[in-house]
Amino acid sequence: MFLPTTRDEMIRLGWSELDMVLVTGDAYIDSPLIGIAVIGHVLVDAGYRVGIIAQPDLEGDDISRLGEPNLFWGVSAGSVDSMVANTTALKKRRRTDDYTPGGVNDRRPDRATIAYSNLIRRHFKGTKPIVLGGLEASLRRIAHYDFWSDSVRRSILFDAKADLLVYGMGEGTVLELADHLKHDRPLDDVRGICRIVKELPKGVQELPAYEDVKDDKGRFTDMFRAFYEQTNPIVGKPLAQKHGDRYLLQHSPALPIQGKELDRVYSLDYEREAHPSDASSGEIRALDTIRFSLATHRGCYGECNFCAIAVHQGRMIQSRSEKSILAEARTLTKHPKFKGILYDGGSPTGNMYGSSCAKWDKRGPCSDKSCISPGVCKALRASHKGQIDLLKQLRKLPGVKHLFVTSGLRHDLILADEHYGEPFLRELVEHHVSGQLKIAPEHTEPGVLKAMRKPKQKLLKEFRKRFNEASKRAEKKTGRKSFLTYYLIAAHPGCGETEMKALRDYTRKELQLTPEQVQIFTPLPSTWSALMYWTGIDPFTGDKVFVERDMNRKRKQKELVTGRK
Repeated sequence: MFLPTTRDEMIRLGWSELDMVLVTGDAYIDSPLIGIAVIGHVLVDAGYRVGIIAQPDLEGDDISRLGEPNLFWGVSAGSVDSMVANTTALKKRRRTDDYTPGGVNDRRPDRATIAYSNLIRRHFKGTKPIVLGGLEASLRRIAHYDFWSDSVRRSILFDAKADLLVYGMGEGTVLELADHLKHDRPLDDVRGICRIVKELPKGVQELPAYEDVKDDKGRFTDMFRAFYEQTNPIVGKPLAQKHGDRYLLQHSPALPIQGKELDRVYSLDYEREAHPSDASSGEIRALDTIRFSLATHRGCYGECNFCAIAVHQGRMIQSRSEKSILAEARTLTKHPKFKGILYDGGSPTGNMYGSSCAKWDKRGPCSDKSCISPGVCKALRASHKGQIDLLKQLRKLPGVKHLFVTSGLRHDLILADEHYGEPFLRELVEHHVSGQLKIAPEHTEPGVLKAMRKPKQKLLKEFRKRFNEASKRAEKKTGRKSFLTYYLIAAHPGCGETEMKALRDYTRKELQLTPEQVQIFTPLPSTWSALMYWTGIDPFTGDKVFVERDMNRKRKQKELVTGRK
């Protein structure tokens, strides 16, 4: 079922008014892989009436077409931070947008969360609460370094002049929040939200004030370290940060949803299509792969310093049941456009399905060490057996010709799994690689890898050896050749032209290729790498770290490896 986007659609459902109106910077794709659609369906499943306004026009009264909701407005910039969606790492305007009909980047405003909140306030004076959510809001919930203005900005809750913010994935939080608002109950016990208060409640850890960190890089580092430590959903404390004469109050993180609760989210009545009003306006490229892909799990304990997943989805893996995933796959095979290909069966990191740690249930991820850096922790249960069994069952489903795993993989996890690493690699190469298997070493030089918190170079060399062996065996069986695709990053803190030349030489000599998948580093808000970029200091050692800030030299770093201007 599509959620209504017009008054006529509301009437057809028998709804004269709505409890929530959700506003998004993406086209409306009704899919369990799109956050705004998930939140909408979870609320409808709980008995609420929900409508969606996708990519509203900032001029005119487009935002008013569904009327004012009874409980709250939900505002999201979309699946991607709007500044990342609109500009490149060199701060050039992007021409295309995979989440916009027709593909032209002309519908999503910069700082979309703020723009949409202001739009609502203009048309609805003294309206119901505005609740921010999605990736952009989640990463910008406290004072944060903003690459695009090269400054430390306030919490987005203040800049958007909104009432509340839901951080993280949000399904459980938004249901609890809706119930509290419906019955006019205090919000003190709702986990996973941020709000603005005049006075602090007891038991709150106070961070350095925004005014103290916006120009003091040492204080900013202290603030970020304290903030990151409390992202643990099991033992994380409430945090507060003063902004002027008020406080940002971040409640303790929401507990991860697990088991039947997680499975329920993916079993709801999604259309797995773009809403007809958006579909009629042009092709939405993101839908090509989203439509027939499966999310098997959430979270990532890789903790790459440049990645936002740990702050948004969390370090603890939340895996769906095998039964739930198979049921969704059967549903996809009945879709009128299904041609036998499941484009992905994975998640942010494709080979963490079923991973767990005995410590997670009682105290969450460790605060004093990483699960897999500098090596894989012995307490981590990261067996690939469950994923092998799942892949075998998925590819045997009637109507499924091919199931590909296109999510990036952690090659160090495969090497560390003494019992099932090799069988998993063989399963992938023989059945689930569409010519290329994606891994993300990101670099090869020790200093840069350390700054990124990525596996050592020797592991890449060993994995490539094992992959080639598995690929040759598979070619004899299937007649198909397989290759590795490497994602690499230029201009990350710690990386200069010397390191990029060494990367170029390594890829040409050892990998025997000229890489094409080279991205210039973008400092994402609330990541360790953004902290390094802003301060020029490695926060783990206190040592100075080289930071390339000149746009032309950043571009040159990439060209050194790709050979293309």
